[in-house]
Formats: sequence, structure tokens, C-alpha cells
Amino acid sequence: MLKGHQTWVFPNKPAILATGTVVGPFEGNGPLANDYDLIHGDLWVGQDSYEKAEKKMMEEACEIAVKKSGLQKQDIQFFLGGDLLNQIISCSFAARSLAVPYLGLFGACSTSMEGLALGSLLIESNAAKYLLCGTGSHNAAVEKQFRYPTEYGSQRPPTAQWTVTGSGAALLSHQGDGPRVTSATIGRVVDMGLSDPFNMGAAMAPAAVDTITAHLRDLGISPQEYDLIATGDLGQIGHTIARDLLIKHGLKIPEKIFTDCGLLIYSKDQPVIAGGSGCGCSAVVTYGHILNRMKKGELKKVLIVATGALLSPLSYQQKESIPCIAHAVSLELNV
Repeated sequence: MLKGHQTWVFPNKPAILATGTVVGPFEGNGPLANDYDLIHGDLWVGQDSYEKAEKKMMEEACEIAVKKSGLQKQDIQFFLGGDLLNQIISCSFAARSLAVPYLGLFGACSTSMEGLALGSLLIESNAAKYLLCGTGSHNAAVEKQFRYPTEYGSQRPPTAQWTVTGSGAALLSHQGDGPRVTSATIGRVVDMGLSDPFNMGAAMAPAAVDTITAHLRDLGISPQEYDLIATGDLGQIGHTIARDLLIKHGLKIPEKIFTDCGLLIYSKDQPVIAGGSGCGCSAVVTYGHILNRMKKGELKKVLIVATGALLSPLSYQQKESIPCIAHAVSLELNV
């Protein structure tokens, strides 16, 4: 199953049986609105705190995926999830409500593909028959933990990104009509010495490039093997840096193939500065928009490279730089 140095190839190709995507009102006003299962009308989601709202959306995304699959929660062996809040409380508390055996993950914004990769490994090895993996984020909850409360109204620099309010979940199985997970490349931690929490894209771009080059090297393929290569949430700044770094590595990926979930999720007239970010960014774009495009036959083979900045409020206070990581998962239709 191990190919090269850091890539798993799944001979039996686990299937994405169903997905669930839930977003907030700002995301619902974006260009991908028709790809989401549920759009909330306000940030509170009927809760009395933003943190509880994030947890509620994670529960809803999982419940939608299970319902669409035709299964019951008791059919699910494991739930793999994580988020950005301290001690991954959103997913842990959602797991309490789901009452499904739970494995908590922390890969920051790379958690969507970390969960999908590990979940596929469990399915492939017959350690589970049905498995949920998911993640999410909430703009108001994440911003006040890592930067400033939104009520503070602090000025944001041009490099800043907008944390997505949304949750995405996928239900994996041995068989199904959905796209298949064919391989996964587990990323290395890359730290180029950046320490600005308002410039996540620049910090994460080298990790994305490292994982993309490793994936192509391990499998002995070119970027043109894919109809789409989408990074997680580099935004405009990080996407530009990643493209330039790939060219330096001798990999010039055509613009029509190479994109970023943080650029897709919002329209140009939405005031998100450099683009979208957060655990929910790659989750809702992948499990909503990109999988819908695959089901329509517009895309047959895609590579999702979710990126994560592994900082915490504590590490920032200690003036640490930002270690980053990226995990890549390839999805194929009709294989």
C-alpha cells in the first residue's frame, strides 16, 4: 500500500458514500451556494455562543451525510474529526452527541484531508465498514481565539483571510456510487520562519508545494494526470506563492487545473481580502462543490491538498514561528 516515501495507494479504492455540508449566511451568499446541503440564516445557529454554533454545524453535517447514505448512526464504526478550537472541542462535543466511536484529529485546516486519508486507510484495511470523517470552523469563534474578536473591529492587513463558517463530513465505505479515494500523500511539517497570524497563506504555501511534489514523485506522474488540483485555503497570496514555488521545482501546473478552495468559496465582491480559510473551507468546497462537479461528469480525477497552520495562541505568545503541513488525497470517478 505504501508507494514511494509518503504516499498510500488504496487498491480497493474506498468510496465516498455520502457527504454533508453546512455553512453560514456569508458563505450562502457566495458563488457555491447551490452546492451546500444546509445554509444557516445567522451565525448563532440557534445557539447561545459561537463555539456551540460550530459544534451544532458539525453535528448537522454528520447527520446529513448519514441520512443521505440511507444508514443509521449505529451502522457507523468510527468518527474521525477535528477543528481549530482549543482541544478540538467542536468535534469532541459533536462526537458526544453522535455517540459514535471517535478519534480526534488536529491538523488545523488540513484536517479535512487528514481525516479522509486516515479514514480511507481504515476502510482499506477492513478496520471499519462504515466511517465518518469531518471538520468545521466558525468565523467568530476562530477569529477571537487566534486573532481578535470580530466585535473589536480591528483593521486587517491585505494578507488576511476570512475564516469560513461551515462544516463538512464524508461517509466512507468499501462500495458505493460516489467518487473513490485512490491515494493519499501524508505531508511533512514545513516551517519557513513566518510568524504573522494574519498571513497564513504565505506560511502554508511551502508545505502545499512540498506535498504536491512528493505526491507526483511517489506516484511517478505529472500534474496533467489530474483534471483539477485544489489546495485547501492558501488564498490569493498563498496561491500565488505556491504557483511560483512549483515553477522553481520544474512543475508548471496550468491555471485551469490549479486552484484553491479559499478562492472558490467567495465571490470577488465579498470583502474577504485575500480569500477564505479555516477547517471548514476545504471541507465544504470539496464535499459540496468539487464532488458535485465530479458527479456531473465535469471532473473525473482530482487532487485535494488541504493545508494547515499548526500554531496556537500559546505558541504565538511565545513568539514561535508557524509550522505548517499539507495532506493530499486523490479522488477518481468510475474506477
